[in-house]
Amino acid sequence: MSWPLFIDETADCPTRFSTMPGQFRYPTSGTGPAVLRLQEKGIGAVLLFGIPARKDPEASESYNPEGVIQEGVRRIKATAPGVLVITDVCSCEYTDHGHCGIIGEGPCGMDLQNDPSLELMARIAVSHAQAGADFVAPSCMLDGMVAVIRQALDDEGFHDTGIISYSTKFASALYGPFREAAGSGYQFGDRSTYQIHPGNAREAIRESEIDALEGADILMVKPGGFYLDLVASIRELGLPVAVYQVSGEYAMIKAAAMNGWIDEKNVVMESLICAKRAGADLIITYYAAEAAGWLDEEQ
Repeated sequence: MSWPLFIDETADCPTRFSTMPGQFRYPTSGTGPAVLRLQEKGIGAVLLFGIPARKDPEASESYNPEGVIQEGVRRIKATAPGVLVITDVCSCEYTDHGHCGIIGEGPCGMDLQNDPSLELMARIAVSHAQAGADFVAPSCMLDGMVAVIRQALDDEGFHDTGIISYSTKFASALYGPFREAAGSGYQFGDRSTYQIHPGNAREAIRESEIDALEGADILMVKPGGFYLDLVASIRELGLPVAVYQVSGEYAMIKAAAMNGWIDEKNVVMESLICAKRAGADLIITYYAAEAAGWLDEEQ
């Protein structure tokens, strides 16, 4: 399992956010100790998201060598070197408009520009690798993103830095709590022009096939629980598959449990077992620490 970790460049201490009870934004100085505690519970991987102090239209802080993620990676590697560090490669937390790349005029108004955004993603990925990331995980759903990032990493000598591609990422209604946590809400429009419609299974599989051919090491399905049929299908492509149990899934389970409507432990474990049954090799979940503890109790 892997735990999503929010690193806030402006925070002095762990801070809660209302839509995901039990989850926190951590200050840069607190990332190492937080991951070390997680490692002690048996979790061997983290997925990092950064909240910068400054945003602009070009997401220039996203590839800053001294940026929030870059510093977070270095601190984690110094404190808990055995933990696998995965970094989210996108710009929605770093742009003042909240979209996943460079914005320009399109056929239907202002929209994401694919090719200029590819150059940005390559710069972000290389900066993360330079900081020590083990895997970079492009989540922007740009055409050609894996090929461009793989080439950029190889050109800089990072042949061993892996790519976990958000290859099947749906335009889901389940991302709302994350947007509060990461400060990545968009200022106009939505992301339906570059994320997959929930009803389009064939496109979802085709996108994963393309990313596999471009050099992805692991494919990802996001969200998890509503799309386990796609996990099973994409597993047939022959690459390891990751499932992201997203913020809305966490929030629904947590809210129902807090109201006494469900048994939290049993529902969480059932959801994770079902992801494994569908073929997931890696599960990214906000319940990673709790699930590890529950599994330890049963041994």
